[in-house]
Amino acid sequence: MRVAIIGGGIAGLAAAYELELARRAASHLSPVEYELFEAGSRLGGVVSSIVADGTVIEHGPDSFLTEKPAAAELCRELGLESSLMGSNDAERKTFILVRNRLVALPDGLMFLVPTKLIPTALSPLFGWRTKIRMGWELLHPPKPSSGDESVAEFVTRHFGQEAVDRLADPLLSGIYGGEAAKLSARAVLPRLVEMEAKHGSLTRGMLSQMRARKAAAARAAEESEDGEAPAAPLPLFTTLRFGLQQMVDALAAQLNAARVHLTAPVLGVERDGAGWLVDAAGLVERFDAVIVAAPAWAAAEVLRPADGALSEALEEIPYSSSVTMNLVYDGADLDPLPEGFGFLVPAAEKRALLACTFLHRKFPGRTAAGKSVLRAFLGGAHNASLLAEPDGRLEELVRRELFEILRISAVPEMVEVRRWPRAMAQYAVGHAERQRRIQERVAALPGLRLVGNAYDGIGISDCIRLGRLAARELAKVCAGEAEKGNRRSFDSAPLRSG
Repeated sequence: MRVAIIGGGIAGLAAAYELELARRAASHLSPVEYELFEAGSRLGGVVSSIVADGTVIEHGPDSFLTEKPAAAELCRELGLESSLMGSNDAERKTFILVRNRLVALPDGLMFLVPTKLIPTALSPLFGWRTKIRMGWELLHPPKPSSGDESVAEFVTRHFGQEAVDRLADPLLSGIYGGEAAKLSARAVLPRLVEMEAKHGSLTRGMLSQMRARKAAAARAAEESEDGEAPAAPLPLFTTLRFGLQQMVDALAAQLNAARVHLTAPVLGVERDGAGWLVDAAGLVERFDAVIVAAPAWAAAEVLRPADGALSEALEEIPYSSSVTMNLVYDGADLDPLPEGFGFLVPAAEKRALLACTFLHRKFPGRTAAGKSVLRAFLGGAHNASLLAEPDGRLEELVRRELFEILRISAVPEMVEVRRWPRAMAQYAVGHAERQRRIQERVAALPGLRLVGNAYDGIGISDCIRLGRLAARELAKVCAGEAEKGNRRSFDSAPLRSG
């Protein structure tokens, strides 16, 4: 079986790695071959980092969620276990900018849900109307899901508009680069939607879930034969000591270099009998299967010759763009910097900044001695036009706002700017229905798989999981066909007498 992989981001690399494992394990009767085509000049997509004078500079994501295991499992397979490191959660605190003042998220806030009413009542983050509404939310009746709605509508029903403006919108802007008014509650907050259906009140549902986890941990401790104390809670985020580029490099080193093609944009794919024709910059090759690991908008163009309806459905998935800026300072120039990991900026503040992370606090040990790194985020749904601004103008904007918010007047020793146009898929209202239509079209095209952040999770672990799953499915088909071939050969072999 020959498989074309279109896109060399983390999902495409994970798929190629899985096919490489299948190729090594396969017998000569069931060969698995692959060709990876990447339009750009490097592998990894948005996963990109460098180490400059002992300081890690992440251009794209800086970590992955620990609770989603696919990325950490892959790192261990690649021999990177000793480089895995968790976030410094003992000092984890996040601020929200409110009228040019940093206000800490109240203790007990579980993503969007308050679980400790006294800290919430005392927090200056919300006005009294919102606080009263959060108290009354405990009486919210169960509401089975009757359709999709926006995150803003969902949160407003429970906690009011101020909770959207000062909590949901900045939190989701930091994750998706999108707007709570457009993102799908069913796709983005599935646990909370289920919680509402079962408990009504999100606060009661979250408290019930927390009690269940504590009870399960207590039972596990009692049942432990050696009486060991329960393991310490896992960190929220995990990264690699020398940057996430380590994972990209380790994956690339496992692949057959002759099968990896850079600056090789795929112009289109179409069906050819039981297989596929792939046009890579004018060179047409035949494959048995295709894994499209490009963004949905690029996949739409590539797949237009094969299925116009599928292409149209993929075009419906919106994307946002972003800018990341790393500013390296002498640590002494930033004192006193607020505690915690950084701050988020609501759209109502009318700032260029979406967020700022204090990376030297989030992952201590990845910066040179005496240095500090601030990582600024711009763009998103509210300020997409900033991508067109030159680097100098963006640095001017960020430094001015850092002075106004943090009183930082020092000149950074190093500034790194990266633009990521149309890189962040938006799970807009109706996302589940869109996915159903896409999956129906894909199911009618044997040998086609779609992977990436546009379908079932936007994080690194989600992309790795989907990439490897697609490759395993195709390798399993290949093994099944080889087994059938072996049976046919056996059945048709002439009988020989002894």
